[in-house]
Amino acid sequence: MGKLLVKNCLLRDGSKKDILIEDGIFKHISDTIIDVDAKIVDVEGNLVTPPFCDVHLHLDAALSVGKPRYNMDGTLIEGIKIWGERKKGLSKEIVKKNAIDVIEWEVANGSMFLRTHVDATDITGVVVDALLEVKDEVKDIADLQVVAFPQDCIYTSPDGERLVEEAIRKGCDVVGGLPYMEFCPIDGYNDLKFVFDMAEKYGCLVDVHCDENTDDQSRYIEYMARETIVRGLEGRVTASHATAMHNYNNDFAGKLIGNIKRAEMNIVTNPFANSCLQNRTDGYPRRRGHTRVDELVAAGVNVCIGSDDIMDPWYPMGKGSPLAGANLLANYAQLSGYSQVPQLFDMITVNSAKTMCIEDYGIKEGNTANMVVLDANSEFDAIRLIAEALFVIRKGQIISRTVPAVREITIGEERHKIDFKLKEDNL
Repeated sequence: MGKLLVKNCLLRDGSKKDILIEDGIFKHISDTIIDVDAKIVDVEGNLVTPPFCDVHLHLDAALSVGKPRYNMDGTLIEGIKIWGERKKGLSKEIVKKNAIDVIEWEVANGSMFLRTHVDATDITGVVVDALLEVKDEVKDIADLQVVAFPQDCIYTSPDGERLVEEAIRKGCDVVGGLPYMEFCPIDGYNDLKFVFDMAEKYGCLVDVHCDENTDDQSRYIEYMARETIVRGLEGRVTASHATAMHNYNNDFAGKLIGNIKRAEMNIVTNPFANSCLQNRTDGYPRRRGHTRVDELVAAGVNVCIGSDDIMDPWYPMGKGSPLAGANLLANYAQLSGYSQVPQLFDMITVNSAKTMCIEDYGIKEGNTANMVVLDANSEFDAIRLIAEALFVIRKGQIISRTVPAVREITIGEERHKIDFKLKEDNL
């Protein structure tokens, strides 16, 4: 595989280093490295980080916006209805093409580790088969975890238990649930019991769509924390969305967050869809449709950011950019404090890597040489600018390059470039 010497790297800790990669491994990281046999890339003091991890996607529905019809009222329930219509007769080829296109978008934006939920209650099995094939086909550019997700619920849909277990046997890495959408609370708790039983039986990770609503009595996450602790699955369980927590009374939320921390559960917030789909029945004043990110982080809970939906029946926009998700969350979750911006960056890197149980992650001698060079000189600017990924390097190979736009302003006889970056003479 040869050698690659990446010079003048600005790391997250503020240090400036040269990085020598040999045979796909971080061989040496030092202030100055000279190696005449290595291919040299000078990144000119730009920010170099481990790759992004987009820990919540729905690649089976990606790029399907408007097919068979648009979501005119923009609600979660209407999106579910449209997906039910679309998946009738859906071909494996269409699912794979759209999923691979979005994975390539993600890679170009600096993501290399992805987790997708896939509709395991589709009785044809087409979407599960498609995403498992995609997982193998994209392995040179990205690692993909596949969640057996019961889109039609485990007990509300016919034969849900069998279909979800069959998806796990086919090769899904993670088992998911949808308790709040079951017919009634007892079905919701049985949904979770089944999920945890499958995790124990097959050694899967757990990632449940939990309390993705505005109901202050939707409290399945409390049962998830209990099951995680009792079954000894600390660190292997994720609750995605958990937006109802926003509306819990503070006494209950405080107790719950303590139990979530004790269970070492991971929480995934999805800024794009959550901001659009939640609290639509509030009228005004309207509450913010996300979980208690700041309180969870303050309690030491591992919180991550996911893209969730990309141009599908639930969310018509998106381009697979974790930095865009961090930028949005900074605004609508009010996470603009000086110490909070690095926390946002953690939510799309180290926190999400922990959620996915990725080993060998990070820019460290001996680790696999996966990294991203951003067109930014700080974490703050990376999020503020939604910075381009100039180079994406996987196992020591450059797999994506971006040339930023060139903008020039002419005033009289003078012409100068605009890059939106803070300069030393601005201080």
